[in-house]
Amino acid sequence: MAAVDATPGVKPNALVWLALSAVVIVLDQLSKAWVLSSLPEYTPVPVIEGVWNWYRTYNTGAAFSFLSDAGGWQKYFFIVLAAGISGLLGYWLWRTPRSDWKTALPYALVIGGAIGNVVDRLLHGHVVDFIQWHWQDWYWPAFNIADAAIVGGAIGIALFGLLSGRKA
Repeated sequence: MAAVDATPGVKPNALVWLALSAVVIVLDQLSKAWVLSSLPEYTPVPVIEGVWNWYRTYNTGAAFSFLSDAGGWQKYFFIVLAAGISGLLGYWLWRTPRSDWKTALPYALVIGGAIGNVVDRLLHGHVVDFIQWHWQDWYWPAFNIADAAIVGGAIGIALFGLLSGRKA
């Protein structure tokens, strides 16, 4: 006897991928709790000498400290922006077939990263950054797990979007 579909005509959507968003949020917040309890502020702690440091710092702005000196209103702007983007991507996940991982995976990463940084803004008024990569005197701006998820998700959206031509 075949299994009976409780909702005929409805295909499973990709909202299950929000579990990945939750994993990103949890890992991000656990790592930041470790940073706040264990790392000194503004002091490099080498992980791989000459390449990678733990470096506890704070960002009141967005990527590359954009609007970090805007006077405080940017905190609310970035919270609203992250909520709007997460809501939109959540809606798109709802409309995405569950098996379409090339769409769902990057959306889930961006949602998790955006919410991870929103939690920081709500709890601390800024985002906690702690991963610092460098080569000689060239330093990449410090970032965190949420930032890495956002960037990875954005790259996935762009790559999979470019590589997956539209079907007729």
